[in-house]
Order: sequence, then structure tokens, then C-alpha cells
Amino acid sequence: MKELQDFTKIYQKELNYHIKDDSYDRSKTSLLTNHMLLTTEVAEVAELLRELFVITEKKISDGMEEEEAFKLAQEHISQDLGKEISDCLAYLCKLSNFFNRNMEEDFYNKMEEVRVRMTK
Repeated sequence: MKELQDFTKIYQKELNYHIKDDSYDRSKTSLLTNHMLLTTEVAEVAELLRELFVITEKKISDGMEEEEAFKLAQEHISQDLGKEISDCLAYLCKLSNFFNRNMEEDFYNKMEEVRVRMTK
């Protein structure tokens, strides 16, 4: 994850996609813009999941077995889903980099927090 975060930092700076940090106003605008862009990408993931179920239901209504219909629908959206998840990850890396967070460390800490909460 650290390599991914480092790559993203360089890549986004190179393309001028990084969150601007030269003033409060630019940071505020950049953070809000990136928040909107991230939520747009999350919505695109949701749209693909909706498409998954629409395709599955259509194939079932056409007489296909449920499991086969679902598998074919998964295959249909898989590549686009990977692209949208990658877009989400890029924005999450960008936010983490802006706040000097280590995503891998934060992830494992959060998973442990959930584990502790669920085992109480």
C-alpha cells in the first residue's frame, strides 16, 4: 500500500492532480473538489452494481439459471468495476497523502478496532 501511495503522490503531482496546499483557500477548494470527485466515483461503482442486478434479472427472466446469469453479469461489469475502484483508490490515496497518513497502517489499525468491537 505504501508503494501505491508513493506512486500516486508522484503521479498526481506530475499531472497537477494533487490537492493544492499553497493557501487555505486553494486547499479548501481543492479538498471540496476532490471530495465531489471521489463521491462521483463511488456512485459509478454503485451504478455498476445496479447494472449487475439488472443484467442478472433480465437473463433470469429470459430463462437462464440464477447462478449462471449472475456469473455472466459479474463478468460483464468486472473490467469497468476495476477501473472505478481504481479511481476511488486514487482519490483516497490523494486525501491520505495530503494529510500525511499511512493508508496501510491506518487500514490495519481500523480493522483491529473493528475486530475488538465485534468480539466484545
